Amino acid sequence: MGGRLKIMKDKLINSLNLFLVADVFFVLLAFAWFAIAILGRSLGVPLGLDIWYGLWQPVFNPAIGILMLGALLSGLISWMSKRFN
Repeated sequence: MGGRLKIMKDKLINSLNLFLVADVFFVLLAFAWFAIAILGRSLGVPLGLDIWYGLWQPVFNPAIGILMLGALLSGLISWMSKRFN
């Protein structure tokens, strides 16, 4: 029974880490879009800054929050694994 629980825990941690890696790349892509759109705005070229602002609250802000929460959960799970094993 203990081995089965360990396998499930490892799968959960691996899935969480995979999701967090994807979220990191999404957040970095969003930041790159923001930086390019700001540069475009300063040059008078419309590169989607208004669209980015529209997506900030419903998309990018939660992605950053999920990234922070996931990092904390991953660290907590790792700490608990080391402490109780």
